[in-house]
Amino acid sequence: MSVSVQLGRHGGRFDAALLDRDGTLVRDVPYNGDPDRVEPMPGAAEALARLRARGLRLGVVSNQSGIGRGHIDEAAVARVNARIDELLGPFDTWQVCPHTQRDRCRCRKPAPGLIERAARALGTTPQRCVMIGDIGADVDAATAAGATGLLVPTEATRAAEVAQAPAVVGSLGDAVDWILARESLLHPPVPAAPAGGNVLAVRADSAGDVLICGPAIRALAARATRVTLLCGPRGRAAAQLLPGVDEIIEWPMPWIDSGAGPVDPESVAALLAEVNAGGIDEAVIFTSYHQSALPLALLLRMAGVARISAISDDYAGGLLDVRHRVPPGVPEPERALSLAAAAGYPLPDGADSGLRVNVDARGRTHPDPDRDEDPGDDIDNSGSGSGGGGSGDGTARPKSGYVLVHPGASVPARACPPERCAAIVAALTAAGRDVVVTGGPDERELTEFVAGDVAHNQGGDTDLAGLARLIAGADALVSGNTGPAHLAAAVGTPVVSLFAPTVPFGQWGPYQVPTVRLGEQLAACRDSRAVQCPVAGHPCLSRIDPADVVAAVDALVGGTR
Repeated sequence: MSVSVQLGRHGGRFDAALLDRDGTLVRDVPYNGDPDRVEPMPGAAEALARLRARGLRLGVVSNQSGIGRGHIDEAAVARVNARIDELLGPFDTWQVCPHTQRDRCRCRKPAPGLIERAARALGTTPQRCVMIGDIGADVDAATAAGATGLLVPTEATRAAEVAQAPAVVGSLGDAVDWILARESLLHPPVPAAPAGGNVLAVRADSAGDVLICGPAIRALAARATRVTLLCGPRGRAAAQLLPGVDEIIEWPMPWIDSGAGPVDPESVAALLAEVNAGGIDEAVIFTSYHQSALPLALLLRMAGVARISAISDDYAGGLLDVRHRVPPGVPEPERALSLAAAAGYPLPDGADSGLRVNVDARGRTHPDPDRDEDPGDDIDNSGSGSGGGGSGDGTARPKSGYVLVHPGASVPARACPPERCAAIVAALTAAGRDVVVTGGPDERELTEFVAGDVAHNQGGDTDLAGLARLIAGADALVSGNTGPAHLAAAVGTPVVSLFAPTVPFGQWGPYQVPTVRLGEQLAACRDSRAVQCPVAGHPCLSRIDPADVVAAVDALVGGTR
């Protein structure tokens, strides 16, 4: 189930740019079959020329329901497309969906089929494509395919579509600037660090925060002899799953970890002694966009670390040797990758840039090459100990082909209400899906309630590695924006994201994995970073229609067997 994503010929983040036709490349003329009515959007030719000059291949992906409705025929659409090719091309692939919404095909945007077909035609993967369009269906199709979506609104674009988009720019020219800026962040004009050495990587906070730094840590490991990861107690289990980590130092950072308590001089002294004894040559401090690296940078200077790199908008004095800055909106995994590159550790050409953990496609935890188990082997018939939700009813749990629902979240504002999660589970099972409900040891009551008597309750039954195996064996994960969503991205399992807009989706959504996002993105809590929901009734998630979750699973993985 794991997807290997390769860097393209030009060594950048993207191999290809896919563009919507009407309203993006050319003026939207409904059901146009007349080549003489083709009018390019302002700046389109110049924008496309810049993309071609950077080595990106270009494709057009277009819904043309006028064919299915009988307003135009395929020959007329082909003539219009040929005229666009004359004015703005040549394009490397054209992908057209002739169906109407009633046909329920997989190619009509927002379904991912056109993106997938275009990527195959261009010899790449959706993860290596950026999709540019003017309406929500364009960027939603990109997200459902695992590609990057970029919205260029017009007067016809609805406000809700703008709010839903992971990234928004003002014009096609701005879209090219945005793409090239993403490219340059990962390949800055700095000399590579010398090979060898012991590098200390730092990432505090939760398991999900550690997981999204995985690509950057692999970039460090590609040149360093040894990588030591300093993390907090909540991130240690994730750190143990990351490729490239040779050693772990666990220390709760009082300015980040809420449970760390007050600053303890003895604990600080012990950390300094451990870092000093480890022979650390340099440190790279990864943080979220609202956190400061400077307190730890001061401690590392006291421990004798000679070179320190971090992202910091604040003046750092002599605390940082590399003071890196990143514009807002960059996905957190790429934000971390850009810091590694600025420190002299770019991800090598041809390397996998996605989230990964040491769990293979069949659900095994490495290293264990002689063990042969099914990804569903963690789902046994012995009961979870909580006595509910299908755990002790004597029925056999599914070995594969199930949907995993994870109702909890470490931040309450990001958790879908239990009653709504239970309704989602009931709808999925009524649609013929086998459902497994998971949660931590302190969430057994929650998972028992959500599973009811129709799903398999695995709440509290697995550690993080076991959860990774369960997710790797699932057809899809239904989860809020919390750690398991990043774990799903790391094992390549599609995600139905019940995403609370307290943080930006473009930064924190599941990275490079097919995703359908649900939830009210214009809710009053938007961008508040609230821990507890500030709005009565939790409207951003409590109004999700369970039927929409069923449809989202179908869109990602197909109908039930």
